[in-house]
Amino acid sequence: MFLLSPIDRNTLAYRPKLLVLDEPFSGLDALVRDEFIRGILELSDQSDWTIFISSHDIDEVERLADHVGIIKEGKLDISESVPSLLARFREIEIVVPGGAQLPKKYSPYWINLEVSALTLRFVETWFRPSETEKAVRQMYPTLTQFSARPLSLREIFLSLARHYRGKEQITLS
Repeated sequence: MFLLSPIDRNTLAYRPKLLVLDEPFSGLDALVRDEFIRGILELSDQSDWTIFISSHDIDEVERLADHVGIIKEGKLDISESVPSLLARFREIEIVVPGGAQLPKKYSPYWINLEVSALTLRFVETWFRPSETEKAVRQMYPTLTQFSARPLSLREIFLSLARHYRGKEQITLS
């Protein structure tokens, strides 16, 4: 295997409009990986071009991407900017005295509901601060604690993967 590191513009086609990288971080040691990413970032700042990265290394995708797509069952299920995606996903946790129970009816934007003693936890996929809290308080008027924690891109991906479990694997690109 021959690696050029850091990325040099002379190793690429002259001013490409699109660079496609499929699992570019696999098998790279930490130093080469860091130099490769640094090179990609430097080049992306210098030109008007698109870099398409298909990867299961979500931490690196979050570090590099400004737009992500999530593929479910071979079809693009989510396609949006990273800031938008991070803004609309939250882990909600509530504490209900006397014991939490799964609601009989709940928002279709709530996924991965879990109950443990007094606590109900779920992922809100379309978070709107006042609306989400209002809906939860209507279902659980005696709740004593409501928290909404932002999720990383990795946590969002894992939440969706758990939600889609049993179906074809999803990938992030």
